[in-house]
Amino acid sequence: MQRLGDWVWDLVSTWGPAILVVLLIRSVLFEPFRIPSGSMVPTLAIGDHILVTKYSYGMRWPLTRIPVGELSLPDRGDIIVFAYPGSDMDPITGEPGVGHWIDIPVPGITIDYVKRVVGLPGDVIEVRDNVLMLNGQVQAQTTKGEFEFVDDRCDPFPTTLHDEALGDTDHAVLTTRRYAARMPDFGPYTVPEGHVFAMGDNRDHSADSRVWGPVPLRNIKGKSRFVWLSYDQCQPGLPLLGRIRTERMGEALR
Repeated sequence: MQRLGDWVWDLVSTWGPAILVVLLIRSVLFEPFRIPSGSMVPTLAIGDHILVTKYSYGMRWPLTRIPVGELSLPDRGDIIVFAYPGSDMDPITGEPGVGHWIDIPVPGITIDYVKRVVGLPGDVIEVRDNVLMLNGQVQAQTTKGEFEFVDDRCDPFPTTLHDEALGDTDHAVLTTRRYAARMPDFGPYTVPEGHVFAMGDNRDHSADSRVWGPVPLRNIKGKSRFVWLSYDQCQPGLPLLGRIRTERMGEALR
């Protein structure tokens, strides 16, 4: 029994500090995330692994989402990672709670999403015929051509690629070429204080604030910065991974 206790103590004293440092870095500074779905195609591809800066909108107490001071707003156009509103309920009471303070991934309690900020507090959001309107102003789209979107089941979908001017941010978006598969028109909707309105760049293949409402600032985990690893499981290559997309590695996100 004494030997077992000594072995456990040696294990904790050897690896404990290193594990604690990693947890602190992930909680306060940087954290990697994997993109499992196609809601942000073409900006983010399924199988992209991205690095997120946790301090971009304010510091938090380590291992929690409790802010140190006041949180700052993202810029319109930022790509953010956040705990999906409604996924952070207490599993026993069903009330908001656990996910509002804990920042350590807990299976079955929080789900992380990545989307683009299109609306800030007080903004009026509308979507008409797949065109975004912000405070009554049409956000211009320039059609670039056809694009074949392949989902996480490797099924292809015909879409159209556009460049969209979102305030000062130009970025790519997709819309479906199957009229019956379009997301319905939305709004007008005024973004409440303390929240942002987030949408996927793959407009007709994204469950976002049009479906489940705005994102509380407290739920935002950080800002997406760049792709550090990417692979395509629908293409032949390495076992379980598929083709490694070296051309995407190191790509800055905007």
